[in-house]
Amino acid sequence: MSRDRLQSQRFELKYIIKDNLALAIRDFVASYLELDEFAATRPDLSYPVHSLYLDSDVYTLYQRTINGNKNRYKLRLRFYENRPGAPVYCEIKSRHDNTISKQRGAIHRDAVDTVLAGQLPEESQMASDDPKHLLALQNFVQYVNELRARPRVHVAYLREAWMPSGGGNAVRVTMDRKVRSCPEPTARLVAEMDDPVFVFGDMVVLELKFTGRFPDWFADLVRVFGLRQTSAAKYVDGVELLEEKHILNQGFRPTGSGFARERARKVRPSGLAFGEYQSPTST
Repeated sequence: MSRDRLQSQRFELKYIIKDNLALAIRDFVASYLELDEFAATRPDLSYPVHSLYLDSDVYTLYQRTINGNKNRYKLRLRFYENRPGAPVYCEIKSRHDNTISKQRGAIHRDAVDTVLAGQLPEESQMASDDPKHLLALQNFVQYVNELRARPRVHVAYLREAWMPSGGGNAVRVTMDRKVRSCPEPTARLVAEMDDPVFVFGDMVVLELKFTGRFPDWFADLVRVFGLRQTSAAKYVDGVELLEEKHILNQGFRPTGSGFARERARKVRPSGLAFGEYQSPTST
């Protein structure tokens, strides 16, 4: 994936929906956006995304999320394929009140161990000469050192992404399917997963992302399909489910309020008739 369409700062709204509703929303969104070039030729119009999340021994970043800290961040190594020459992205995803910001620096795979050891890679190990990537790596390494962060959980899913024609990035819609999670204490960075759990079952995570004013047609989408905003934190909900199933034994009990807890309380998913699509003419 050569072109970087990262939204460095944005607002995002999340919804958990059934797949039949996602297919109807796809038709709606196609009137305003075009399919991401990387997904257009793939099965189900989706490309694979893999993230290796880092955290401290006591899961500090996880705890900050479930405690509702307004200013928090996550650390992850993101990759899209097993190919040795494919870059790995060191990402910092931060939340400041209601604003999401992302930084990422691209490196070659032979630099991963260096970064996890809390050191900056050599220039030859950088996969991008963009100064923003170097700054992101400096910040990433600083956080790794402060937390003594290490690989904890591998999260993967299939992403269907829509964006404006002409390469704009002010608005983006993504739908993530088959979100799965498994413990991963190493930096092997392979797409294969060992007996993962499906974090949201067969549900789809819909995200509406925008950098400025909430688009009018986003409001129409939410109204027409009866969407209800919810939490869908892939890393946090994955940790909760893994621990709940005694797969992740780290000596603590999650006390969050993510999807795993909502599921236990039998909160239903977003969408008309609780996810069963009805055409606009019948509502």
